[in-house]
Amino acid sequence: MSILSIVKAPDPILKKRSMPVDAVNDEIRRLMDDMLETMYAAPGIGLAAPQVAIHKRVIVVDASDRDSERSPLQIANPEIVKKSDDIASFDEGCLSFPDQYAEVERPARVWVRYIDYNNLPQEIEAEGLLSTCIQHEIDHLDGRLFVDHISMLKRNMILRKMTKLKKAGALT
Repeated sequence: MSILSIVKAPDPILKKRSMPVDAVNDEIRRLMDDMLETMYAAPGIGLAAPQVAIHKRVIVVDASDRDSERSPLQIANPEIVKKSDDIASFDEGCLSFPDQYAEVERPARVWVRYIDYNNLPQEIEAEGLLSTCIQHEIDHLDGRLFVDHISMLKRNMILRKMTKLKKAGALT
């Protein structure tokens, strides 16, 4: 397994839509394993393939408590099939936006259909932090970022900070 380089905003690669995978084969499993290692090393609780400059519909998430046993999900071709009417608000961050956070509202619960690590179709009902994390990562697959869910003023402030950090060479 390898730790991959994470693309930092405002790189336009993060706004590109990802393509579905045909099957979870050895190549996709290797990508999932590398993404999981990268996410844990960062450290983070979710990572989408576009964040490592690969435009395939693959995400990894682990919203388990830091003190408990890891509980990763390795997901290909996720599709939200149902959303709750209830809204939840979380202070979201992103590995592509180091040290930048904003309050984002999303459906409190989602039902997601996907292909797992063993190329088997699965469905999951997620709520709380896991729901938010899955929605955040699926957004990446569609070229959407968490800053697209906040006011233009806050979004512009964060993007200006990121541009300034990039120009100063403070982001790797």
